[in-house]
Amino acid sequence: MSDTNRLLFDFIRRSPTPFHVVQALSERLQAAGYIPLPETVSWQLQPGGAYYVTRNGSSLIAFRIPSGDWSGFLITASHSDSPTFQVKENGELAGPEGYLRLNTEPYGGMLMAPWLDRPLSLAGRVAVRLADGTIASRLVDLDRDLLVIPSVAIHLRRDANKGAALDPKTDLVPLLGLDQPKGCLKKLAAQAAGVEEQDLLSTELFLYLRQTGTVLGAGGELIAAPRLDDLQCVYGCLEGFLQSREQGCLPLYAVFDNEEVGSATKQGADSTFLSDILRRICAASGRDLPAAAAASLMLSADNAHAVHPNHPEYADTDNRPRLNGGVVIKRTASQRYATDGLSAALFSEICRRAQVPVQHLTNRSDLPGGSTLGNIANTHVSLPTADIGLPQLAMHSVYETAGAADTDYLIRAVAAFYSTPLRCSGDGTYRI
Repeated sequence: MSDTNRLLFDFIRRSPTPFHVVQALSERLQAAGYIPLPETVSWQLQPGGAYYVTRNGSSLIAFRIPSGDWSGFLITASHSDSPTFQVKENGELAGPEGYLRLNTEPYGGMLMAPWLDRPLSLAGRVAVRLADGTIASRLVDLDRDLLVIPSVAIHLRRDANKGAALDPKTDLVPLLGLDQPKGCLKKLAAQAAGVEEQDLLSTELFLYLRQTGTVLGAGGELIAAPRLDDLQCVYGCLEGFLQSREQGCLPLYAVFDNEEVGSATKQGADSTFLSDILRRICAASGRDLPAAAAASLMLSADNAHAVHPNHPEYADTDNRPRLNGGVVIKRTASQRYATDGLSAALFSEICRRAQVPVQHLTNRSDLPGGSTLGNIANTHVSLPTADIGLPQLAMHSVYETAGAADTDYLIRAVAAFYSTPLRCSGDGTYRI
């Protein structure tokens, strides 16, 4: 196993929820010398300084102030969330014959069947009352094989292999235990938070798969792991950001929550988070934000569909990425991706110089695809943007498959991107 994939799997293992993603990112950034900035205070930014900001504990923006003059921003944006099940506040369901189940609802558009018959656990954050009366947020991870969503046996549901629909209200209810007392879930959450049950005020808990990442394929050419969409891009962009060298633009790394449910939250791409941070940077640096934004380039990094081995007919005839084929540029005439001809050309040239292969994705013309955060963020601050990603299979499954070489390609591409001395003349001409 390559060091890159080993470190990627470790990052995913430590990141079962968006809150844990931001905790892992914060630890990595602090180890690299980045200073946390609260949103609640005025900022004094120094040339050569490295900083990061979090919002809601589930979104993060990191940036470096160049030592010399700078013209615009170089930005990558990815997302911290993945489809899962969220436990409702009154989360216990008493079932027949002593079964104790959890009351959950789907978060995001998921493939439901792969969640069945797998070892699952719970993680997230809780609000607690401290001894002095303060209300605080704490991360929790029960970190044990705790739950299962059992299938109905084929003997009892003869049409189970004929595409029978799964109802999250009945078919996908997690089993927590047998003959357990009421309040079992609260007790477990309080223990994980290190507080008494009466001091546990509320919970935001999500299911996650306990299975960790692995290398597959006859030659070790494949990887599989939970939450590759989009933690593979979160990790790859962070490493590229940290490995890049200073040039004439301000490098900024963004991770947003809630992309899988539309981004319309205070910490999502459809919020003021990015525009707030850019405005504060410009104010502290004596820059004009509209001018800086016009001289910038953003990469919206979210994974892409690889051509499927069993169903190649779902892919476009000529724009169909393959695993280990390099970074994907995503385009669509409907503008659900933010890529245009110029941003695609700029990123392609950066990759060519870095010797990173590039692929192109467009959806089959009669199969509309999904969207991502690039064009959503652009409604708050207009930035030339390319939507990119890494090719994968089984997107939005609980366990996804990708190419073993592609994370390294992304890291190299992003490091080259952040190291590019981008210059914009204002008439659509760029020098890199």
